Amino acid sequence: MKDIPLSEITLRKYEKPSGLEKRELVRKICLSLGLLQLGDSRDVIVDIFMVLIDANKNREKLTSNEIGKRVGVIRKKYSLETKGLAESNIRRQLKRLRDGMLVDKQGNDYYLHENESLSNIFENNIERFVIPQIIERVKEYLLELDKEN
Repeated sequence: MKDIPLSEITLRKYEKPSGLEKRELVRKICLSLGLLQLGDSRDVIVDIFMVLIDANKNREKLTSNEIGKRVGVIRKKYSLETKGLAESNIRRQLKRLRDGMLVDKQGNDYYLHENESLSNIFENNIERFVIPQIIERVKEYLLELDKEN
């Protein structure tokens, strides 16, 4: 057996989301879902996610290059460093969003999973699918340990 997880998820609870500006709200979602670590200065994933959320309103599918350009505009708007805008890093962050079942890819185009709202994506993919499977496997390990004692 290898120590490579079949799936994993990090969930964090923060204060209620009242009065937050949009980018800060998306940042908190990224932190809450473990896509961003506390104190992480490399937060380009926040802007990538925000671009995809905005594109979802018009059911747009975007290439990684288009996403990178839009992320650059956002980062300039908020006077943020433009580090992390290399095409390879944009694709790496998109893969993380895909691995988290938040984003789909069709050909070279990316979009929110099934063009759903984020709340539906979370409920259907993470809450109903990922979390119960992880909990069940943890219980299997606990029961196996109980047999030993």
